[in-house]
Amino acid sequence: MSLKAKIEAVIYASEEPVTLAQLIGLLGQEAQAELDQLAAAQQALALEEESARSLVDGEAAESADPDALNEEIIAPRETAAPAEAAAPASEAAIPAAAEATADDSGRKSKEEKETARRLREYFRSILDQLISDYTNGDRGLEIREVASGYRFATKPEYHDAVRGFVKSLKPPLKLSLQALETLAVVAYKQPITAPEVSEIRGVDSGGVLGSLMTRKLVTTAGRKQVIGRPILYKTTRDFLLRFGLKDINELPSIEEFEKMASELAEQEEIPLDEATPVHHAPETPEELQPERHTHLPQADGSPDPVDDPLDDQLPDDGLPDDEPEQKSETTSTTE
Repeated sequence: MSLKAKIEAVIYASEEPVTLAQLIGLLGQEAQAELDQLAAAQQALALEEESARSLVDGEAAESADPDALNEEIIAPRETAAPAEAAAPASEAAIPAAAEATADDSGRKSKEEKETARRLREYFRSILDQLISDYTNGDRGLEIREVASGYRFATKPEYHDAVRGFVKSLKPPLKLSLQALETLAVVAYKQPITAPEVSEIRGVDSGGVLGSLMTRKLVTTAGRKQVIGRPILYKTTRDFLLRFGLKDINELPSIEEFEKMASELAEQEEIPLDEATPVHHAPETPEELQPERHTHLPQADGSPDPVDDPLDDQLPDDGLPDDEPEQKSETTSTTE
């Protein structure tokens, strides 16, 4: 099994994002062995090229002029004297070189750092290949970098199918509207104090912050250097895991929120059904006239009196001038 396949299997089996340090600690020896093999192969290839080049140069030298060869042989002998003259200077540099190579611990640390750097680059190259394979292939999954690690995730184009399936399941984490509002304020304004969160929301948010800390979505981030030194709050790594974010910079902007809101508003608009009857208010007095002569039964079962055109000439109390006198007479007779 290749190292690439092992890395793919580890990322798939892990519930948490797998970091580069974890991969190096788990598969570092195998990766170092592959690097050594690659280095040996490159060195052998370089030796072959050098030997082939020397053969070509030897053949070219045999075909060259003998007098030129004699001059090339004599020339190094003539230049040997200056080299011998420079020997004392090189002998003077020996102590400095000895002091530079005496610090073995420093050299070993440099070698270890160089080895660690090569391993990181090698693992990153393999991960880039895996990400490219899943991105360009006809697959429903992709390898995504989340919270400084790597994990499998579904591709965005299959969001509807996955959402329909997830809706049928019981959500592992359910937040109230107040908790979501508070979490959004902390995410966009972090680090932030509890009074600042309450000021933005308009209500006291101390209890909601406590519940978010219990769910490990929010944690403390020191104290603010002001009078009273209030506690600062920020989001956690679990927050990134829950929402599938690489870091806080991947949070959607206000413009993206406005665009999503407009799209949802357009989807929720329902056209008026043509079959639905529409009732129009009467527009002219003629249309109101039949309703004027409609009589409803009174409490005793008799219909109400018919409207008389002379009613418009009555005084404001709605009774003729002599009606009060008739009522008084009736009262006296009854007595």
